[in-house]
Amino acid sequence: MTSATNPPDVPPAKARRDFLYFATAATGAVTAGAAVWPLIDSMNPSADVTATGIIRVDLSGVEPGQRLTVKWQGRPIFVWRRTPEAIAAARAVDLAELIDQSDSTRENPNLSADMPALDENRASDETGEWLVVIGICTHLGCIPQGQDGAAVGDYGGWFCSCHGSHYDTSGRIRKGPAPRNLDIPPYVLGSDLELVIGT
Repeated sequence: MTSATNPPDVPPAKARRDFLYFATAATGAVTAGAAVWPLIDSMNPSADVTATGIIRVDLSGVEPGQRLTVKWQGRPIFVWRRTPEAIAAARAVDLAELIDQSDSTRENPNLSADMPALDENRASDETGEWLVVIGICTHLGCIPQGQDGAAVGDYGGWFCSCHGSHYDTSGRIRKGPAPRNLDIPPYVLGSDLELVIGT
């Protein structure tokens, strides 16, 4: 005689066992998900990091020759309103003299393709008055000196005192162990001189 709730060919004990297997598996899956979720959620950026994803800086009061440092995503960004002399020095450099002769789109996300490390490709516009670079030495991550106008190194840009890397007035490595030029953040500089970093 078979039960009214079980099919005729399945014994009642097997039906209960199958139910317990499925219930246990479902409970285990929910428990594992509940245990793993905090770990996954902790990998998301915190609210203060997300809030600093884009920063806006008013550069209208910056005088020619003045350098300033702003912080973006925990990194120093060097902003320099270059003088005509600094621009001329950067543009007079022959590409063959450079250690790192090209900038990739990873190093300069403002480029549409990999380009030669000419000053015209690294400055904010054709005039070359504004230079914006990430102020972290590409050797071992020290912060180069020179933003205060002192210790600018042999080429007028920045000098990393950790291991002796010298950068020129376009942020290109000229001497020392650094393997590549200073990176450039993604940015837009508007005609009103509002710098937006992280676009």
